[in-house]
Amino acid sequence: MARQGAAALALALALLAMAWTRTQAFVPEDAGYDVQETWSREPYYAHPESVSEPFSPPPPAGTREEAREPPAPGPPKKATKPKKGPKKEKLAPETLPPGKHSNRKGARTKSFKKAASDGQSTRAAQEDVRESCPPLGLETLKITDFQLHASTVKRYGLGAHRGRLNIQAGINENDFYDGAWCAGRNDLHQWIEVDARRLTKFTGVITQGRNSLWLSDWVTSYKVMVSNDSHTWVTVKNGSGDMIFEGNTEKEIPVLNELPVPMVARYIRINPQSWWDNGSICMRMEILGCPLPDPNNYYHRRNEMTTTDDLDFKHHNYKEMRQLMKVVNEMCPNITRIYNIGKSHQGLKLYAVEISDNPGEHEVGEPEFHYIAGAHGNEVLGRELMLLLMQFLCQEYLAQNARVVHLVEETRIHILPSLNPDGYEKAYEGGSELGGWSLGRWTHEGIDINNNFPDLNTLLWEAEDRHNVPRRVPNHHIAIPEWFLSENATVAVETRAVIAWMEKIPFVLGGNLQGGELVVAYPYDMVRSLWKTQEHTPTPDDHVFRWLAYSYASTHRLMTDARRRVCHTEDFQKEDGTVNGASWHTVAGSLNDFSYLHTNCFELSIYVGCDKYPHESELPEEWENNRESLIVFMEQVHRGIKGIVRDPHGKGIPNAIISVEGVNHDIRTASDGDYWRLLNPGEYVVTARAEGFTASTKNCMVGYDMGATRCDFILSKTNLARIREIMEKFGKQPVSLPARRLKLRGRKRRQWG
Repeated sequence: MARQGAAALALALALLAMAWTRTQAFVPEDAGYDVQETWSREPYYAHPESVSEPFSPPPPAGTREEAREPPAPGPPKKATKPKKGPKKEKLAPETLPPGKHSNRKGARTKSFKKAASDGQSTRAAQEDVRESCPPLGLETLKITDFQLHASTVKRYGLGAHRGRLNIQAGINENDFYDGAWCAGRNDLHQWIEVDARRLTKFTGVITQGRNSLWLSDWVTSYKVMVSNDSHTWVTVKNGSGDMIFEGNTEKEIPVLNELPVPMVARYIRINPQSWWDNGSICMRMEILGCPLPDPNNYYHRRNEMTTTDDLDFKHHNYKEMRQLMKVVNEMCPNITRIYNIGKSHQGLKLYAVEISDNPGEHEVGEPEFHYIAGAHGNEVLGRELMLLLMQFLCQEYLAQNARVVHLVEETRIHILPSLNPDGYEKAYEGGSELGGWSLGRWTHEGIDINNNFPDLNTLLWEAEDRHNVPRRVPNHHIAIPEWFLSENATVAVETRAVIAWMEKIPFVLGGNLQGGELVVAYPYDMVRSLWKTQEHTPTPDDHVFRWLAYSYASTHRLMTDARRRVCHTEDFQKEDGTVNGASWHTVAGSLNDFSYLHTNCFELSIYVGCDKYPHESELPEEWENNRESLIVFMEQVHRGIKGIVRDPHGKGIPNAIISVEGVNHDIRTASDGDYWRLLNPGEYVVTARAEGFTASTKNCMVGYDMGATRCDFILSKTNLARIREIMEKFGKQPVSLPARRLKLRGRKRRQWG
């Protein structure tokens, strides 16, 4: 009986040890830890899954074997068990990208090699897992506002929901949209925490100070704690004491701190310990962690995003981008061509890929379309989407996807993925989380390409005020001012390259991809009233631009979702994910306005994501968000009317003016006399005119079906033009009547004199 009692007691103690281990699986290897209780606060989370879902990790390997042994004292046994945990957790990163592509500055990229001893193997595995863990998604909004909580807040606009890495404050820094989480009091009992909603292997924390034009607030040191239930907390240790992490030394540059040992838990909390002397407790942050597999977590499975497209989902530096273009060209040599439009300030070629059934050749009647990305070097998502798009078009064309085949054969597509490669290289060096909001934005010379084009708006509006339009100043193809063309002008070489490119190719429609927001902006980008910074300033083609913007936004997975959180301060849902650029913020010399006023091209700015430089693991989801929109927007180049303006002999007339009644903006024919005029469905009175020819007017109907309506013109020469042509044919100049009258008057005066 005594033996049976002892065995029963041993078994009970073993089971108790197993249960204790399950609830404390996130405890580090250090045996001298202290459990820290949270400060009392009211319940804040009422979601049912927080109660019903299991969040404890599975028992460590070998538990059954250990249960057969005589039970040892609890704490030493519990302290050694986590050593076996990482071996099982190695399964978690299999669904994530390898660590070498995490692109964090200072990250170790050496591959994992098996060590001779089990201890070395465990430590190496932990380092490899830590390097593989991506951000949880505070910056990308994958972490919702409901998952962020804080001890106290200064006001609502400085609540926990604003404590996201790189979040930007509004100009007025009002109560709703400020630039950080700020505690209501400055003491050591303040904290901000994240509920991952599932067991997660936390590996690091990135922090920033407060984004503000007027104030300087940042945290200089902090502790990190984790919990499974948000009540019992364990502080990350450094030996036997709590580990103090160094925070920020200014408010904008992100600082990464990696945990000495990955911690497995559901909640993670940042507890500021010191802050800038003249400021207060304010911070923005991102958490690095690997969610552990949990088939019972319905919430996570419902929000998972996968893609079936076999594409190269990674960040590409300049050399890798060039190599990828070459691979696409080799896969689809019959429909692709690589060329460059110039060089950057540092001498990097600005490569573009043309996708068409006849690369390198403008086909009469076939519209030209372009995508531009990377004008701001740190807005990397657009660049990667362009590289993914060219791969996708090539693969789908080879697979005979009818939609892609039709698009490629009926359109000449140009993709310029990196307009500012110099700036990108700076951003790439910093990495996807540590680059901040502006590193690499400008060119090597410090120029913002997006605002570096000539201001043609002012020239047009001043001429309109003097009633000189269209007699002296046309409402289209406005000439570039001479000062802009001089060598001393502050114009980036990349800007000049784009201008030459757009003057050479008769683009009809284009989109420049940017980042940091989720909206499509259409011109004008510059306000007409000099004393205003925001004013709705529509173009004569406002109805067309609205449709073009909506075609992208409405097919994007998130832009028109009224439930989604705003990226920073602006809510664009009132216009379904679109905005007039000038009503957002005025910009003089934008690419959109220049393109509209100097060329035939209708250009829009497409802001493809809140996070300018998302982690590599986010690229498949971002591709799925934007893929349909990218294709739909290209298809809009076939909406409106098209045709050829010819003379009576069938020869195309270049630079003929195409006017639409009621729309105070004209376009011109290309060198072969062909033209494309984007219009919404309806009936239009269209006039074609050219110097030396009699104007011709037609009624052209635009339907709702995709495909531009054919509307050709044949212009007859004027009487004077025919006389000049006959005289030149026989070697004589046509008689100029005013000059002849002056000559006769002079002769009579001499005779009378």
